[in-house]
Amino acid sequence: MKIGFIVNPIAGMGGRVGLKGTDGVYGEAVNRGAHPVASEKALIAIKTLIEEYPEVVDDITWLSCSGAMGIDILLNAGINEENIQVVYTSESNEMGKTSTKDTVKACAYFIDEKVDLLVFCGGDGTARDIVSKVKKSVPILGIPSGVKMHSGVFAITAHAAGPMIARFVKGELRTGDAEIMDLDETLYRKGTWKVRLYNTARGINEPTYVQVGKASFAQINDDEIKNDITEHIEEELDNHSDTLYLFGSGGTIDYIASKLSIENTILGIDAIYKKKNIGKDVNEKQLLTIMGSYDHIKVILSPIGAQGFIFGRGNLQLSPKIIKKIGIDNIIVVSTPSKLKATPVLRVDTGDEGLDKEFVDYEMILVVIGYRMSRVVHITSV
Repeated sequence: MKIGFIVNPIAGMGGRVGLKGTDGVYGEAVNRGAHPVASEKALIAIKTLIEEYPEVVDDITWLSCSGAMGIDILLNAGINEENIQVVYTSESNEMGKTSTKDTVKACAYFIDEKVDLLVFCGGDGTARDIVSKVKKSVPILGIPSGVKMHSGVFAITAHAAGPMIARFVKGELRTGDAEIMDLDETLYRKGTWKVRLYNTARGINEPTYVQVGKASFAQINDDEIKNDITEHIEEELDNHSDTLYLFGSGGTIDYIASKLSIENTILGIDAIYKKKNIGKDVNEKQLLTIMGSYDHIKVILSPIGAQGFIFGRGNLQLSPKIIKKIGIDNIIVVSTPSKLKATPVLRVDTGDEGLDKEFVDYEMILVVIGYRMSRVVHITSV
């Protein structure tokens, strides 16, 4: 089987230095002290494939790119050089930096060579570049490394990508349509969250790209995924230290709070500021009083499994008045993919028909399912 393999060496560099991405700001990211992260993620995926599925390794011919765009990672992971063909050499004069042009040109060679699968390491921007060239001619699988990963072509973790490659080679997985989403980084840096559907690709069919993996590979368990979600939330709290956060009820939120050493009420609502609990198990009146002292407020919720409610069940303290004050754009929903598999839609029952309609008009809401990874889920009222 022929697998195209391409790495975006600068993907994800902007995240740690507060740039919300690297598109168009590579120089600034470097000036802020950013370091490449994509090669490490790609290495994890290929090493996992080799270590856990050695029987398929010799069945793969890798078509890749020069240097950090591919061959360096494959060789470092332990792929035999005779199983690798370099089909593209980057035109960039700057070490470790590639461009959209490089990605698109490499994909043209993958198409010409009729690869069976295209594996890439990057984020939504890289996915967009690839699909702009390959369309639906080649199934693609993303190793997550970017700041933004909302598209439906990514493995949940770099570790999970290895088994998915192996099972595809074995013929155990099929392909199907997957949405390519992207966040407008320029607007995001100005505080506006705008995610668009750009295209549809051929992805690998696994329920939520994790659940089958979770069932088949014991090492990818819910706690590991919750740890990734916790890392995402910790970064959110650190990046918005002037924001008051309301922690919702339920086991997932309690797990996150526990990992961050934050006092939490598992069946109540807590007010958190600078990672400290300043209002434990508060009611509506207490919440309104606390909220009056803050200009920026967000709420972190997790849906009730199977039912899908994020408001109106078990958190009536979050009244319509409070939800309106917070604003729909400031609601962060988190969930493990296994829970989402049994929860096909999210629901609201706020007690205010007008507010419920506002949620329904959104049609979809982003749910955090890992570190800097989200899925788009439909939302409706009762």
